[in-house]
Amino acid sequence: MLPLKRLLSREEIAAVVWRGCDTLRGAVDPTQYKDYVLTMLFVKYLSDVWKDKVQQYQEKYAGDVERIERALRRERFYVPDECTFDYLYQNRGHDDIGGLIDVALMALEEANRAKLENVFRAVSFNSEAQLGQTVERNRRLKNLLVDFSALDLQPSHLLNTDVIGDAYEYLIGEFAGKAGKKAGEFYTPAEVSSLLAKLVDPRPGDRICDPTCGSGSLLIKVAKEVGTDNFSLYGQENNGSTWALCRMNMFLHSMDRARIEWGDTLNNPKLIENDELMRFNVVVANPPFSLDKWGSEKALGDPYNRYHRGVPPKSKADFAFISHMIETTYETDGRVGVIVPNGVLFRGSSEGTIRQRLVEENLLEAVIGLPANLFFGTGIPAAILLFNRAKAANTDVLFIDMSREFDNGKNQNRLRESHMTHALETVRQFRASLASNVPSPDGAGQVLEAKYAYRATLDEIRANDFNLNLPRYVDTFEEEETIDIAATKLKIEQLRTDLAETERQMATYLAELGF
Repeated sequence: MLPLKRLLSREEIAAVVWRGCDTLRGAVDPTQYKDYVLTMLFVKYLSDVWKDKVQQYQEKYAGDVERIERALRRERFYVPDECTFDYLYQNRGHDDIGGLIDVALMALEEANRAKLENVFRAVSFNSEAQLGQTVERNRRLKNLLVDFSALDLQPSHLLNTDVIGDAYEYLIGEFAGKAGKKAGEFYTPAEVSSLLAKLVDPRPGDRICDPTCGSGSLLIKVAKEVGTDNFSLYGQENNGSTWALCRMNMFLHSMDRARIEWGDTLNNPKLIENDELMRFNVVVANPPFSLDKWGSEKALGDPYNRYHRGVPPKSKADFAFISHMIETTYETDGRVGVIVPNGVLFRGSSEGTIRQRLVEENLLEAVIGLPANLFFGTGIPAAILLFNRAKAANTDVLFIDMSREFDNGKNQNRLRESHMTHALETVRQFRASLASNVPSPDGAGQVLEAKYAYRATLDEIRANDFNLNLPRYVDTFEEEETIDIAATKLKIEQLRTDLAETERQMATYLAELGF
């Protein structure tokens, strides 16, 4: 019997990528490792899948070159011979290997323009500034190719069909953990993404969008919650290298039909249909917190009238992103889930006006306070806001305080599955009560779970001047334990007696020892 073939796991793939990082150490800034090693991993995967397809068609068509080529052209991507990893590896000793890799990447783009156009433009393997002078650059890139040659990513050699996408997601998360404050620009922690994806309740047939999609992890999580392949994905990302990372991430998850645009969502939205903003069933985002200089000076003349509830302050774009997200949903069933800093819940001025109008329009469904220190690069407490165009006529709003539901981590806190399930079930029960038109008792607010969840009425929110800060609704006050003065006094007296007896015994022992 032939021995069973050992299949690659996520951890084994990651180990090779870390070796690639070690190869680049000292020349490339650690925050840019991902641009090089994840691009190389992507090329290696495409090459190995392509090699597998070539072998299959060679066997199927008995070496008939014309039929093989015709079949290959119908595949979801095409890899020219000079773009394969094997070709680059065979030429690893070339005196301009960096230039050879760049040419291969451009040719790979050209062969797959609809799916990969511009994806590799943000990274150059022939950059002296990044990879050193020619001799050193050639040495590093030769070693990098040797590192990745240890991987065989043909589908039949992988542990399961999701392993390469999972590995890519895992590695993006690991790089985020090492990127400090810049991490939030391209990655939302996996647990937070999973929670938000479940909360927005994506359904078969939905159009799903993330207008600040980063590396695409949140979009992918939402897509997986649909449960079928019947969905369409859209996104926009302002950072070029992060946009490229997102395109590759989508590709590795077999979601390469996703439309991911490159540009500034607030000042130059690219997801346009019939000269208007595209509409979606679900819109999710983890926008940059309190972005300064976001373009408020142009907001009054916005051609899409996104800021009709008010113009957010120029130093804080949080409500600009929220306004954009709501205006891009279908009026019949649009759902929005957005991660925001806690200041969005209570800051005044124009933000207070916008917040009031969103509540009065009965768009706000829930406010979910998250634990501190969940996000890479910042310890700022944050919240999830849920908006629902199809919310029942009942104007009640759900408040959940998850601030104490976390596990302590070395560098950041983590949500457990039980924490997420707790919040999700609470939201589902609230939605069910609204759908069945069950009002709050006596028209007043209702504690759904002590120190955790509260159902607030519009009158209560109005009485609080539309301040949505969690402590105004969820009472988390811990009463101090009542002290029995008499019992405490007796205990102190007993301790004094015990201490005197101990001192007496100690004096006796010292005397016996001659001290």
